[in-house]
Amino acid sequence: MEPKFYRGWHLAKSDMEYKATEFEWALIRFYESFSRFVLTTGMITIAADVDIKYQEHVILHVIRMQDRPKNSATIARLMNRDDIPNIQYSLRKLESAGLIEKLKDKNSKTYSYTASELGVKLTDEYNKVRQEILVKRFEEISDVDEKFERCARFMSLLTGIYEEAARDSATITPQTDEPPPKPKSSRKTG
Repeated sequence: MEPKFYRGWHLAKSDMEYKATEFEWALIRFYESFSRFVLTTGMITIAADVDIKYQEHVILHVIRMQDRPKNSATIARLMNRDDIPNIQYSLRKLESAGLIEKLKDKNSKTYSYTASELGVKLTDEYNKVRQEILVKRFEEISDVDEKFERCARFMSLLTGIYEEAARDSATITPQTDEPPPKPKSSRKTG
């Protein structure tokens, strides 16, 4: 696309920057539609008196992954999150809703979590609804298996690149118009 047709992105000064920015914009829209799908489908399958948000839904499914207990650090790692206090808050919500159970780890002060009988029932129901209203639509896409596989590998690669860029940006000193403060001398003159 010619630069004159760009959306006016302040982030795009070249064709590659434009395509990267369009990808990021698509990713934002995808995240929002995915979270909306998770929430609306979750509302169908989870009792009306249980108030859990998108993050709790995702954490519940992560706990079900491979049907083995997971602690908060493992859940955070699997989700590429570093906000363990927020994850622990979500775990308390899921536990009080009766969707997960807390298990004390052997020879440790930490706890792991597993889906309760109700949590298993509701995530299985979620999967049935998901298959019926979402997965069937995927099957209309030609070569969908290959596309998902390539896209998942590409997203994993980009995750690493963005992580490294985030680490690099954490070491940048913000630029200001003011000169940096002069170091104070620790020597006393007398």
